[in-house]
Amino acid sequence: MGKKRSGGGLSPTQQAAKFLGVSVLAGAVLAGIALPAVGALGLAAKGSVEGFDEIPANLKQPPLSQRTTILDNKGGAIATVYSRDRTVVPLKDISPYMQKALVAIEDSRFYEHGAVDLKGILRAINENAQSGGVTQGASTLTQQYVKNVFMEEAGDDPTKLAQATQQTIGRKIRELKYAIQLEDKLGKKRILANYLNITYFGEQAYGVEAAAQRYFSKSAKNLTMEESAMLAGIVQSPSRYDPVNDEEEATKRRNVVLQRMAETHDISQDDADRAKEKPLGLKISKPQNGCITAVKGAGFFCDYVREVFLTDPVFGKTKEARAKLWNRGGLRVQTTLDPQTQESVQASIKDHVYQTDKVATAATFVEPGTGKILGMGQSKPYGFGKNETQINYSVDRKMSGSNYGFPTGSTFKPFLAAAALEQGTPVTKSYPAPYRMPYPKSVQTCSGKPWVNNGGFTVENENESEVGPYALEEAMAKSINTYFVQMIGETGMCPVMDMADKLGVVQGNGDKLPEVPAIALGSKGISPLTMASAYAAFANRGTYCTPVAIESITAPGDKSLPVPKSSCSRAMTTKTADSINTLLSGVIDSGTGREAGLTDRANAGKTGTTDSRKNAWFVGYTPNLSGAVWVGSALQNVEMENITIGGQYQPKVFGGQVPGPIWKDVMVGALSGKPSPGFNLIDIPDPEKDRDKGRDRDQDEDPDEGDGSPGSKGKSPWPGISLPPGVIGGGNGHGGGHR
Repeated sequence: MGKKRSGGGLSPTQQAAKFLGVSVLAGAVLAGIALPAVGALGLAAKGSVEGFDEIPANLKQPPLSQRTTILDNKGGAIATVYSRDRTVVPLKDISPYMQKALVAIEDSRFYEHGAVDLKGILRAINENAQSGGVTQGASTLTQQYVKNVFMEEAGDDPTKLAQATQQTIGRKIRELKYAIQLEDKLGKKRILANYLNITYFGEQAYGVEAAAQRYFSKSAKNLTMEESAMLAGIVQSPSRYDPVNDEEEATKRRNVVLQRMAETHDISQDDADRAKEKPLGLKISKPQNGCITAVKGAGFFCDYVREVFLTDPVFGKTKEARAKLWNRGGLRVQTTLDPQTQESVQASIKDHVYQTDKVATAATFVEPGTGKILGMGQSKPYGFGKNETQINYSVDRKMSGSNYGFPTGSTFKPFLAAAALEQGTPVTKSYPAPYRMPYPKSVQTCSGKPWVNNGGFTVENENESEVGPYALEEAMAKSINTYFVQMIGETGMCPVMDMADKLGVVQGNGDKLPEVPAIALGSKGISPLTMASAYAAFANRGTYCTPVAIESITAPGDKSLPVPKSSCSRAMTTKTADSINTLLSGVIDSGTGREAGLTDRANAGKTGTTDSRKNAWFVGYTPNLSGAVWVGSALQNVEMENITIGGQYQPKVFGGQVPGPIWKDVMVGALSGKPSPGFNLIDIPDPEKDRDKGRDRDQDEDPDEGDGSPGSKGKSPWPGISLPPGVIGGGNGHGGGHR
């Protein structure tokens, strides 16, 4: 027996002998041969045979994890995402030099031996015994492939990965059994192709195609002799022979491979010598992974697509199953994103709100009738640096959005109006609507227990000149707060809650809206995507469609996967929708949204500004595109007065003044060259009152911003309103967007 090494354990010779015994035993068992010498090699033959026979008959070969490509609706690439950067290619698309180099350095007798190379084992034992260490392995290429399969199946699970790579006799026996099976089942060329596609080449590159792109910015089929030698050399130790971090060591290793190729007669010695003199010739392509690499500012949309995949049961019953499918990759995800709309979103945002501004903007646009998200962007880019964020201001918290959404101000009023019309309120309805008034003494709720104004809460309009009576058309155009408080008092809370449900309107944290009258003035936080989708129901004549981001998904092998579909349902009658469209067209024609109005097509919308001007909104639509634009501070800590936004000084920010022009510019670009359908407008008789009342206000003032939020008068939270904590707001008492 050889001497034990310092610290205990078997000597290299003993280890090699033991390994030889296991290798021979495994092969012999499969061949039905008994080896009497097994006991002398330190193995219990009976136990080894029983354990070997208990190994499952067939090796499970999981699909290899690959890149997933996310595309827009025209087929253009948005981003590439992966857990492992890999592109599987057939052997015919791998350079013959690469095939020869790998075989030469890893298993030069690959085409001569079976799954177990006894001659190679004896050679390794001799080399290792002479060196006093383990300088040469004895695993065949097929055995190495099996080991890689185990590692691929383990994924990023550290426990499973340790089990897949542990240096034990049991693992070696499993490798051998499966290697023999695969040799018979697949054949040499298939095994070589599988190995080249599965093995790790360092620098986040899995498989030879990804490696060729990473180190030489070319396809694997175009690799030269010396490039192939370098890549083949990396396999043994990707960290040690990493050419990016240690070019000298990588060059030495490449030259070893070249020499080995000459010795195996794959190339001539002269060719090898000439190649050794050449530099590595690296042309590095940095890893391009994740939504941070998305083009056209679509990083947040890309992230939304990923969140949809990980949360929608259509992709798997459990969170773990969906994550496994996503991480496996190899998908082509065609999305709903329209490149023309997305480019227009980004261009408008860039023109109106700078990345370095104290406030941000988020804009989302959807297609009425389909729910398809056509554009999504924001002024703080997707990233980890200064003035960047990974929080998607356009969506709810469960989809990586802000915690509460953002208070919407007067953009909520059309929902109340629609609920009232559905209850039979005439579109000509008038209320006294004084400048200031108390909230109703009580307002009916769905529970039957009314909300009671025990605190003497009051509300007032933006300007003292805004004194009723007002009819609905004028009240909507001028955004008269006292009118809509009277309307919710008469309509009750339950019809408004029902309308919000039908329009998919929930708070940014996923909670239903509370039954308090202040919601009529937009006190609660809602996401831009929710608002754009809800307004799209008006454009679609009363039918609401849930938002969708994915058109189709193709898995490896051109297999189509099921994708979430938009669910469309009637939220209101066509008469009600046509009435709202007529009312909101007036907002743009002669009301608070004049600066947002389009001149070449039918359009409608509503402005909103809230709590000390911490949020400003414009939500609007044409018959074929609906969009919501929010401007404010994600932390709800900036009052937008005497502020510079996008290089323009703003004494006071209004919904129609900053978000409105952003919306308008997006619409102009997104709809250029597109059809220009009209609304089915209704005739609203003029009430018998002075139609010119209140129309002589200064053009710099926006009447919208009563909303219950008096920013221009410097009061907080609203002029003339005293509300207890929790009556308004979302989590922090003000409907703010905690990050």
